[in-house]
Amino acid sequence: MTDPTAIQPSQLDQLPDRDPEETAEWQASLDAVTKAAGPHRAAYLMRRTLERAEGAGLALPKLLETDYVNTIPTSAEPAPEGDEALEQRIAGWNRWNAAAMVTRGSKLGVGGHIATFASAAWLYETGFNHFFRGKEAADAPGSGDQLYIQGHASPGIYARAFLDGRLTEAHLDNFRQEAGGNGLPSYPHPRRLPWLWEFPTVSMGLGPLSAIYQARFNRYLTNRGIKDLSASHVWAFLGDGEMDEPESTAALALAAREELDNLTFVINCNLQRLDGPVRANFKIVQELEAQFRGAGWNVVKSLWGTAWDELFQLDTTGALVRRLREVPDAQVQTYQTRDAAYIRADFFGTDPALAELSKLVSDDKILECFHLSRGGHEPRKVYAAYRAALAHKGAPTVILAQTVKGFTLGQGFASKNANHQMKKLSTDEFKCMRDLLDLPIADSAFVDGVVPYGHPGADSPEVRYLQERRAALGGPAPARRVHPVAPLPAPADKTFASFDKGSGSQSVATTMAFVRLVKDLIRDKETGRRWVPIVPDEARTFGMESLFPSLGIYSPKGQTYEPVDRDQLMYYREAKDGQILNEGITEAGSMADFIAASTSYATHGETMIPFYIFYSMFGWQRTADQMWQLGDQLGRGFLVGATAGRTTLTGEGLQHADGHSPVIAATNPAAMSYDPAFAYEVAAIVKDGLRRMYGEPVAGEDQDVFYYLTVYNEPMPQPAKPGGIDEGIVKGLYRFNTAESAGLTLPVNAPRIQLLGSGTAIHWALKAQRMLADEWGVGSDVWSATSWTELRRDALEADAAVLRGEDRVPFLRKALAGAEGPVLAVSDYMRQVPDQIAQWVEQDWTSLGADGFGLSDTRDAARRHFGVDAESVVVAALAQLARRGEVPAAAVKESRERYGL
Repeated sequence: MTDPTAIQPSQLDQLPDRDPEETAEWQASLDAVTKAAGPHRAAYLMRRTLERAEGAGLALPKLLETDYVNTIPTSAEPAPEGDEALEQRIAGWNRWNAAAMVTRGSKLGVGGHIATFASAAWLYETGFNHFFRGKEAADAPGSGDQLYIQGHASPGIYARAFLDGRLTEAHLDNFRQEAGGNGLPSYPHPRRLPWLWEFPTVSMGLGPLSAIYQARFNRYLTNRGIKDLSASHVWAFLGDGEMDEPESTAALALAAREELDNLTFVINCNLQRLDGPVRANFKIVQELEAQFRGAGWNVVKSLWGTAWDELFQLDTTGALVRRLREVPDAQVQTYQTRDAAYIRADFFGTDPALAELSKLVSDDKILECFHLSRGGHEPRKVYAAYRAALAHKGAPTVILAQTVKGFTLGQGFASKNANHQMKKLSTDEFKCMRDLLDLPIADSAFVDGVVPYGHPGADSPEVRYLQERRAALGGPAPARRVHPVAPLPAPADKTFASFDKGSGSQSVATTMAFVRLVKDLIRDKETGRRWVPIVPDEARTFGMESLFPSLGIYSPKGQTYEPVDRDQLMYYREAKDGQILNEGITEAGSMADFIAASTSYATHGETMIPFYIFYSMFGWQRTADQMWQLGDQLGRGFLVGATAGRTTLTGEGLQHADGHSPVIAATNPAAMSYDPAFAYEVAAIVKDGLRRMYGEPVAGEDQDVFYYLTVYNEPMPQPAKPGGIDEGIVKGLYRFNTAESAGLTLPVNAPRIQLLGSGTAIHWALKAQRMLADEWGVGSDVWSATSWTELRRDALEADAAVLRGEDRVPFLRKALAGAEGPVLAVSDYMRQVPDQIAQWVEQDWTSLGADGFGLSDTRDAARRHFGVDAESVVVAALAQLARRGEVPAAAVKESRERYGL
């Protein structure tokens, strides 16, 4: 057994020690202090020594945790600007109205959250009064700061907008009641309230991830010379429970690595999540500090209010600090609800030195410290933390502010495990709150048990002060502005027309066609610099390596090394002004990049055209929640699902075989989902997307959409574009050919069937068309269904129009009108994809698709396995015609046997 007292081998043993005697003297000194003054004194001296070393610029590893005290001593706090008394009154009105709004709404059962803003009020108020730049800020015109507001705190933001005149009582009474068109959304939803909210932050975890990539994109725009955003700052307000979401911490190292000192996280550490304590038996603040310090962030802890100063001055032995560090969070929460006797016994009674210290402190002081005095509840503490964050350079900052959940809402709320689910206060609780906040609201204002809203008056000192502060900071916040920027000029038609002639005998995958198209578009003198290529470390997979030397891969440090392939034509070139965002293996990070770029037209008044290309399986499946965030934030751009389809990515297996991304995409109202078969279709769809999202607005057409294109890695001959099909490509369906135009010979009065295919499946349909004619005497027309989803949406809109008394026929029905015979649809996706249009097809309908899990094999074997290859299409077509009596039933059996099905 190893002797625990023995000196263990050290990492430093492998390095030469130029003066072992000096080393031994330092070690002996430490041993002597430990023996004479105790281990706590020795640890204190070591900490002081490390601080001195760090201040002197010595390269030493940093401690991951510090004591459970404030980072900034009270003596070092800067004096706040402004009028503290007026700010207290403003905060009081906002606290009141936030609680009143939710309580009034609870009578209708719409719910809401009160306790979060109650704990975080000063974190917001201090920022709004002194730090957050608005869109008209002189040093950040059109941009200001970017604020990621914690979703559950939205009532407090609405309350402030009510105080400054941007919202009325009618608005507040429509909290969570949006159907009538005048409501306030539950959380920050730009699509629902686009003049106020800029960034969606619920689902939880997406806010912190997006904030990091927004700060990074601000640097990208600056370094590329598109807009100087060096004065813009990104503030992300988060909950300590929210930090358990993997997205919350996924990009911390990126932020530190790229030295994003234009970013501050403010984590409201009220020690509670939705059901109870965040770390009941541990300490969430210490855990977060270690996590952020380990990732390279600057950490500022604001834990205790000024009432604690007296206790810390009495702590000559360090016993108080040690006890604070060891008490678990759930017990701290319990102290918030217990009397002084309990706290004396449970907190101070565990250590003789603490017991002696407690004799010097009154019960009132103990209750003030443990019930009220938290760093996040004192504007002076918050102001000091914010100033320190902005002053720190070379790394992002996280502020860990300790608060009490439900603060000022009374004993029935504060620190209760259930307070996240508590939606209202009683009249008596409101009156207690009024007295605590010293608000001039009379008892007579409570009519029939309904709590009144409070407002000091449009010309009151509070409102004038609030508006003056915001004017000095550049206007109201939060606020979203769509700047009057000119539509982007359309690229030259020849860029798209070059795909119309086809590829002749050369086989080209649609992935390659898309990449070639984008390469040509990026060369455009007017709009080329506005393209933002985004790829998650798969550029070579998608044939994009040719863009590396010409566009450069964005890196804020440029290229500090000589790349191993420097002597090659397509070498790996990083540049400070690089255009490509190559994100490494992170679909979530790539999507966050895309969201920042796709909304730059509003955030910064700079229109960018992002395209994010990814394994189709790992885009929607992994990050569909971010696609909803993108739609909510009114983002515009192109998502490209490459290596698409269930049977085209041979050998990769179950998890790589995408058979359902169009199903998920169809659920997102902002996603224009396309499954193009040919290169000219890709070009036509991109051309229409540029027109719709970035061109002159068209009445009745929503610009705030994004396009999802599936492209394939299967090289196929690309045909020339038939004439007169542009409308069909964009709307989702057109007839590619007929049996006759394909030059097939048919008997007189041959049976007829319509074959609808999308993506790579069009090639199986074309082969089946020939087989049906040559081997079975059946004629067929082949249709390219570029978008099953857009066909369905158009049909749904037509149905709704008919119910309104309008005379409207779905495009799908008009396109297929007069088409002879039944319809057979086939795709490389599950049957649910084509089946979504079945109810609007007047002909007999059936479909084939790749349902089930993917598998590894050759393309031919996989298609036979799923029953979607050309032979399977032929058998299904004959079966459909046999049911109608148009071919003998024996033909179905014969075809199965002939093809070995």
